[in-house]
Amino acid sequence: MKIVINDSYKTMSEQAANDLVELMDGSESKLVCLASGDTPSGLFEELVNRQNNGSIDVSQWKFVGLDEWGGMNGADEGSCRYHINKQFFTPLQIAANNICFFDGRADLESECRRTENFIKEHKGIDVVILGLGLNGHVGMNEPGASIQEHSHVAAIDEETQRVGQKYFTSPHDLSRGITLGLGNIMESRHVVLLVSGAHKANIVKRIIEGEANANVPASLLRSHPSLTVYLDKAAAQLLNNTTAK
Repeated sequence: MKIVINDSYKTMSEQAANDLVELMDGSESKLVCLASGDTPSGLFEELVNRQNNGSIDVSQWKFVGLDEWGGMNGADEGSCRYHINKQFFTPLQIAANNICFFDGRADLESECRRTENFIKEHKGIDVVILGLGLNGHVGMNEPGASIQEHSHVAAIDEETQRVGQKYFTSPHDLSRGITLGLGNIMESRHVVLLVSGAHKANIVKRIIEGEANANVPASLLRSHPSLTVYLDKAAAQLLNNTTAK
């Protein structure tokens, strides 16, 4: 596990973008898994700006979505796909055949199979980009998730349901979701975990310095051979013996 601590959210996003581009330059399949949410948005902004100024070219990259709320797809304001469309896919005009994203309005078991097939067709995921939930979840792998599990329909923890309401203008049923599993993440060649803000400091300490167990799903990622955790100073403030770099 590599821990990268930056002074600010902006510099954290810039560093993550630098490293992602370097990883993808050395990739053959060029398949990236994208998480939605507040924290990855800075990374997406960096990539869009660099594509627009000609310093990178993502036209050959392929993308698979990490998760989606049950009963929703990109047509639903507040859905995972809606946000990634707005922040990334649409500004970059990513071709539809380069994207595989769960459709939460379709048959969810069929969506799991379709997504697994897409990953296999592209010889596995090169880089998974993750955010971190307050209860330690990644994607919709909630406390108690198995490290062997692949794409599946997930029951969503009450805390995640509560926090997730911020993405919607009116209350929504967020009790069910569809997600890549911890098994998919562990099989990926590289894992990027992005965390920012003082409100995440306690869970950051637990996943990095606490016992690795299924009650804190992100802690299980420590055994991945290429895990990089990007933190801003606020998120890293409770860790032992750390300095910003």
